[in-house]
Amino acid sequence: MGSIRGVKKRKKNDNKDVIAIQSPFYPQLHQPHPQPQPFDWWYHFSNRITGPLAKSKDIEKFESVFKISRKTFNYICSLVEKDMLARSSGCVDLNGKRLSLNDQVAVAIRRLSSGESLSTIGDSFRINQSTVSQITWRFVEAMEVRGLCHLSWPSTEMEMEVIKSKFENIRGLSNCCGAVDSTHIMMTLPTVDPESSVWLDREKNCSMVLQAIVDPDLRFRDIVTGWPGSVSDDHVLRSSSFYKLTEEGKRLNGGKKILSGGTMLREYIVGDTGFPLLPWLLTPYRVGGLSDSQVEFNKRVAATQMVAKRALARLKEMWKIIGGVMWKPDKHKLPRMILVCCILHNIVIHLEDEVQDNMPLIRHHDSGYQDQICDLADDTACATREKLSLYLSGKLST
Repeated sequence: MGSIRGVKKRKKNDNKDVIAIQSPFYPQLHQPHPQPQPFDWWYHFSNRITGPLAKSKDIEKFESVFKISRKTFNYICSLVEKDMLARSSGCVDLNGKRLSLNDQVAVAIRRLSSGESLSTIGDSFRINQSTVSQITWRFVEAMEVRGLCHLSWPSTEMEMEVIKSKFENIRGLSNCCGAVDSTHIMMTLPTVDPESSVWLDREKNCSMVLQAIVDPDLRFRDIVTGWPGSVSDDHVLRSSSFYKLTEEGKRLNGGKKILSGGTMLREYIVGDTGFPLLPWLLTPYRVGGLSDSQVEFNKRVAATQMVAKRALARLKEMWKIIGGVMWKPDKHKLPRMILVCCILHNIVIHLEDEVQDNMPLIRHHDSGYQDQICDLADDTACATREKLSLYLSGKLST
């Protein structure tokens, strides 16, 4: 995982947790969903829902309320059970009835997936809005520890080879290991906040940056968040642990490819014009007076980098709490909430949740924003990009 500004490092998950995540917790998760029975948690919970949500024509469908399947929900509950139950004293509804683990996870998932206000969630589930806030934050704290293994850089050569093969199948970019892009998490801040101007981005919106490196399956493999929207993509990248690790030879240090003419192509990621051209980060040529091979190279990079744009768009569409405009969020807690939304995004993919298949493929995650321009270019990277573009067009001499 990448950098989360302002968050202290936490103890790594023990092996038991990691192994459990890789094994089927509940055999019934792979079976067809049974019809609701009187003793079923969701049957009773859905009947307690009130307000506008209760009037939805699809209210009886679990997936319509939470945007995930029961299988995924049960898995998430198993991850956070120990942590949340240890701190659930005082979590009661308006009638004083203690909320179960499923109740609490349902409240948190609904808050993150719908982006509805604390009062709206409270009215729907008949709990105090302060309880909604408390439950959601406890869930975030538990997930950022227990679910972190779902957001990691590939740990084996075999895993990376699968990723590189899938990237090459997109538009022929050999040895590509990831695609990087950034998005803005919009928010409103108090006008009296002396730091408000720092959070103003180039479109004059208050925002926080989320930068992510994505694999071909739209999984987040490394993220950086917490920086104000005024900070450039280049600066966020260069301040990240991923940049440091790569420069030290600890990332993107796998097998090299030999192109025609003996040109050696190392592992790399692709980005748009807002990122610097580096030996391990290839970006498009600036438009104007380009050769046919350079134009073709730009098309290939754009098509490959589209996975990052789609992943960020899907993230904001599915976890609407960071997809809309957040009302005066705690800027110290927000990065951790963004991280957990990224983890949940990956879990949905990891479990092959069928709900994601019904979601539209949205390409735009920062509507109204123009691409940034970074003029930094490494000489070695310039030469590598040119040779790769010629190779891809069949013009590189042997």
